[in-house]
Amino acid sequence: MPDRSPPPSAPDPAEEIGGGRVERVPRGGAGVERVPRGGGGAGRTAAHDMFDADVASRGLGIELVSAGGGAAVARMRVTAGMLNGHRIGHGGFVFLLADTAFALACNTHGPATVAAGGEISFLRPVREDDLLTAYATERARYGRSGIYDVTVTRGDEVVAEFRGRSRTLDRSSGDRPAPQEV
Repeated sequence: MPDRSPPPSAPDPAEEIGGGRVERVPRGGAGVERVPRGGGGAGRTAAHDMFDADVASRGLGIELVSAGGGAAVARMRVTAGMLNGHRIGHGGFVFLLADTAFALACNTHGPATVAAGGEISFLRPVREDDLLTAYATERARYGRSGIYDVTVTRGDEVVAEFRGRSRTLDRSSGDRPAPQEV
């Protein structure tokens, strides 16, 4: 079976930016352990708990493949209900998959972290029944902010590139995620 991960970038040592340490992580999510949804174990992170509560992503059939150490992999099959008027996959669903992988990656460290922004470049159209895989990788983390890249593939073919900016919530200032209903 061919390797479906995007090609790794050249190693880039950690560097200092603005007085804060920036951690550089190679692309591809090497060393990320797959943990079943709802399962326990050493590989389970806050991202797994977040995904268990993510009704929107799970309702669209997004599957958490792996998450840990600032990286995550998620996948989704394109359904007929995700097609636009041109009968190709609506970009909003591709964005949602990339955004979900991004959210998973930036929540692997523990404190609740949310998107501060994101942008996507659509490189190829997707079609009904395509199985899309999103590979999210932490590129830099400094203070409460982070930058993450997500490559969305269909098999060996890259269909979209996403960059997300994260912000860890500051609970001391009143930042809090919405309460969960039981």
